[in-house]
Amino acid sequence: MLAIYKREMLSYFTSPIGYIFMAMFMAMSGILFSFFTFLMNSTSVSTYFTFLIFIFIIVIPLLTMKLMSEEKKLKTEQILLTSPVSITSIILAKFFAAFTMFGITFIASEAIHFFVIGRYTENINYPEVMGTVIGVLLIGGAFIAVGLFISALTESQIVAAISTIAAVLLMICLSFIANYIPNDLLANVIRWFAILSRFSPFTIGILDLASVIYYISLAVIFIFLSVRVYEKRRWS
Repeated sequence: MLAIYKREMLSYFTSPIGYIFMAMFMAMSGILFSFFTFLMNSTSVSTYFTFLIFIFIIVIPLLTMKLMSEEKKLKTEQILLTSPVSITSIILAKFFAAFTMFGITFIASEAIHFFVIGRYTENINYPEVMGTVIGVLLIGGAFIAVGLFISALTESQIVAAISTIAAVLLMICLSFIANYIPNDLLANVIRWFAILSRFSPFTIGILDLASVIYYISLAVIFIFLSVRVYEKRRWS
């Protein structure tokens, strides 16, 4: 598992993907942070982090589109399937590599932002910051698991990327979709599953246990589905 994890991490830096992801993430998050803090003359970061989640529609597929589809395209899938490493270990190694890349970039980006803003003001609500950071990391992990599963279904990185963009967009927009559903029961059910609805407590510094479990469960479900896809392929 560790060998696969190291290989995946190395692949992000031996191809343009890792650098493109980091550049896009830092540039887009920097623009959002500047707008919602300096230009709006505000020290509240909850709105910034909420809008930051929307850029995941573009950047998360960059990390996940090659995770499994590249193995098919390069014909290295059979080597993995016949290796002594379990399918679960392979999938987890790829997931944690993508999540590490995401986490390092995200934390480095926010460290720069708050170092800069800290030089101009001391009125920073740190519980709010910590809550939203944890929430964004959990959401990022869930989206990476979704992208990993989609990548396991196809050998085309382009198809994997476009499908992940559509899936992440739908998951983010569920909160807005619920507002247009006349049936209250159905609308509430959709809000219960909505990514942004469950993110709200984090934006006010509350570490909502139900939301934490929800995001982790979402990631676990899609990791499990990815394992099932490859277990079926191993024996077919």
